[in-house]
Amino acid sequence: MNLQHTIKAIVRKGESHYVAECVEIPVVTQGKTLDETARNLQEAVELHLEGENLAELGLAPNPTLIVTMELEPLHA
Repeated sequence: MNLQHTIKAIVRKGESHYVAECVEIPVVTQGKTLDETARNLQEAVELHLEGENLAELGLAPNPTLIVTMELEPLHA
């Protein structure tokens, strides 16, 4: 079995907050700033994985969190 070493998340700008959503696991969180959103995402992922058998989820021990930011294009 090939275990993933990363958990991917996407951050989008919402109405009044940034929203972060993981791709591989069911974790969604938000924050007023990008820094707060990143901290909340890290904490939410840690809490979600706490006590879980990572191999059963297809994850290697101590996976890295990769965050992608979705931006609106600027119009000239």
